[in-house]
Amino acid sequence: MSAAVPEGAADPAATPPQSVRLVNLPNALTMFRLAVVPLFALLLLSEGGLDHDRRIWATLFFAGAIITDRYDGMIARRTNQVTEFGKLADPIADKALTGTALLGLSVLGLLPWWVTVVILFREIGVTLLRFWVIRHGVIAASRGGKAKTVLQALAIGLYILPLSGPLASARWWVMGAALVLTIVTGIDYVYRAVTLRRTSARAMQAAAARRAAGGEQAPGQTRRDTAA
Repeated sequence: MSAAVPEGAADPAATPPQSVRLVNLPNALTMFRLAVVPLFALLLLSEGGLDHDRRIWATLFFAGAIITDRYDGMIARRTNQVTEFGKLADPIADKALTGTALLGLSVLGLLPWWVTVVILFREIGVTLLRFWVIRHGVIAASRGGKAKTVLQALAIGLYILPLSGPLASARWWVMGAALVLTIVTGIDYVYRAVTLRRTSARAMQAAAARRAAGGEQAPGQTRRDTAA
């Protein structure tokens, strides 16, 4: 399991420079991913999912959007272009794309609803946890989390494609592996988020301030008890 980014270091994702331009390549890639979502949904659901050509196009759009997700954050960190907008929009774009794909597949009867519910519950929960700890630090992605992302994208892509025969059966095993990693890494993320909230430099400073305030009040309380 990966540890949180050291609190002593100035993490660009936690404290982005205020001089960074809002209009930059990473944010443009994120906005592209958001813009693709409605077109992707239209292609996937066209003709009740029976239009194979459009489902192939939907797969291509999904794959392209997933690739931008891989590179927008990396470019932002390496070129020091992390912005508050990017921190907010990036997870929203990710969840919008993945959520639309999962919901669409379940609506078409290609993927069981319980699988969609479990994955979306985990993804939305992790996003909320990320904002819950953002002032305390950034939780680095674990190897399991990275593997989950790859397997999840691969499984969704296989379900979008109009496959039949052995390949159609194989995609369930890929989704099953992604589902296991989704649950395990979700539990791991909750543990690391709670730990970070308790042990970060910000939390330690707040605890020290509370102890100091309690120490200042103790003598006064003692004098009142003595006088009484």
